[in-house]
Amino acid sequence: MAKAKISQAQAAKRADGPRILKKYSNRRLYDTLLSRYITLADVRALVLNNEEFVVRDARNDHDITRSILLQIIVEQEEEEEEQPLFTMGVLQQMIRIYGDSLQGVFARYLDKNIGLIVRQQQRFRQQVHNVVVRDPVNFLCQLTEQNLSLWEEMHEVIAVKKLGGSKGEPSKDNTEEAPEIRLPISLPMDKMEERPVTH
Repeated sequence: MAKAKISQAQAAKRADGPRILKKYSNRRLYDTLLSRYITLADVRALVLNNEEFVVRDARNDHDITRSILLQIIVEQEEEEEEQPLFTMGVLQQMIRIYGDSLQGVFARYLDKNIGLIVRQQQRFRQQVHNVVVRDPVNFLCQLTEQNLSLWEEMHEVIAVKKLGGSKGEPSKDNTEEAPEIRLPISLPMDKMEERPVTH
């Protein structure tokens, strides 16, 4: 989306809070800052430019930002047929997680991992141009170690949750012998195996 000139009145309006977009019954999106209709591509540009915004249903003023972001992801996935971000297997696994008692734990784990990747993104881009002459393996190993650390943290939380105790303490109901919990390891790639966790 081309950056439009922002008037003083619009700048003052922006200072009041995040940019407000409204979705009408005709499915069109309206940018209240620029006073014009926009497309999902324009909303995606706002995301890429790190601009804060909220999408509200014009009928009831409900916040539907997540719904719009999901639509953008669907469009991107359809365009990336050869190399989608979410493979069929990943989508199926994610669907199975919904409604599970560990859904919240997985959400936090996913959020931390994506945050880690974003923080490393710039560093990776600086190195990718001379990836052949440098040592990309060392960089990827460091990223993998951090990823593994996050996974182990979630793994411990899951084990504690299953045992009904608190972190660092065995459950009072399971003081004699804690059952073995086995979880599939998906990250990092060199750890693709099932690993038991015992307490």
